[in-house]
Amino acid sequence: MSQYKLSLLAYLMLIILSVSGCYQQTYDRPAPKAENGHKHHHSDVKEFDRHSKTDSMHMHQEINEVHLSELMLANLDIRIDTLPVRSLSGKIKVNGRLALFPQHRATVTAILGANVTAIEVIEGEKVHKGQVLAYLSHPNLTNLQAAYIRVYNQMQFLKKEYLREEHLFEAGVGSAKAFQQAKADYLAMKGEIAGYEAQLVQLNIDARQVRTGKILQSVPVVSPIDGNIEKVLIQLGQFVDPNATLFMIMNLEHIHADLMVFEKNVSQVREGQQVSFRVESLPGKTISARIFAVGKNFEQTPRAVHVHAEIEQKHSLMIPGMYISGEIHIENSSVTALPESAVVTDDGKSFIFSAEPHRQNGKMEWIFRPVEVRTGISDDGWIELFPVESFPDNAKVAWNNAYYLIAEINKSETSHAH
Repeated sequence: MSQYKLSLLAYLMLIILSVSGCYQQTYDRPAPKAENGHKHHHSDVKEFDRHSKTDSMHMHQEINEVHLSELMLANLDIRIDTLPVRSLSGKIKVNGRLALFPQHRATVTAILGANVTAIEVIEGEKVHKGQVLAYLSHPNLTNLQAAYIRVYNQMQFLKKEYLREEHLFEAGVGSAKAFQQAKADYLAMKGEIAGYEAQLVQLNIDARQVRTGKILQSVPVVSPIDGNIEKVLIQLGQFVDPNATLFMIMNLEHIHADLMVFEKNVSQVREGQQVSFRVESLPGKTISARIFAVGKNFEQTPRAVHVHAEIEQKHSLMIPGMYISGEIHIENSSVTALPESAVVTDDGKSFIFSAEPHRQNGKMEWIFRPVEVRTGISDDGWIELFPVESFPDNAKVAWNNAYYLIAEINKSETSHAH
């Protein structure tokens, strides 16, 4: 029994020593350094970021291009070729307004303060130069005429006195002093008379009639030009101050088209070119005009130049300030051009699409990328182009379906945003 206990004890000791040895081996094995583990973690993050950024860049590039297989290209009937040079008898699209030059407008003002006693015209009425528009009356007007009669008669007396003293001086019986005084008095009064007569002319009063004693109780206001009454700014009985505006007149016989030609087209415009335009007051009617002046002042907003065109057949419904739209017809010229369906406008800019062949997984596809351009003249479905940046002459472009291509890009951008 005692021997059995000793054998069991020895067996247990053997097990304990075995376990202790295993534990020691585990404890003595060098653990991985924390620093190395930390570096490994950052390496994984950087690698993830690199792939993430690469994927992001790849997606960003893809939203600015469209990939089409040859089958899709055929189904969409997209034509691909280089940029051609074509002869266009161009039309430059223009906008503007009907206008009058300042010399064909008039503002009628009061010379003196007075009351309105009569108005002889209405707005829109046609008037002639010198026609009476209204009558004004005020004591100052009659006082002016009375003063003129008085100084005129006084001048006649001084004239006789001057001639008498001149005769005596030449005969040697008069003094030089008396002669010089008489001459000075006469000339001074003559100058005063000239001032009164100038005022009477401005008031449209005949000085000769006033000298006979015919004093007008009211004075006429007359039109300085032929034209139509644009505005009547007075009422009966109203007192008008000196220099107050009474009427505004415009001569519609000289109405013309004032067109705005953008900077890119100015070099193609010159005097004598034909213009066709439309105005809303004459629906369905196209009006012809001819350029007679190209402005030299460059407007900043918009970046354009004023071009003036004489209207060949004027109409009573043409009024200054009315908006017009039309085209300037220019001569034939050889320009870089594409069909209008190859050009699309997006966000205020014009684009065509470059076309580049690419083989993917053994299959041919085409990559289309937008190219910004400026447009010029258009003729018979073709439009002149000016690439904003340099563009190779032999580069291929899409000749049609630009709307489909830009729609695909916009759709990709929307998907990428989400």
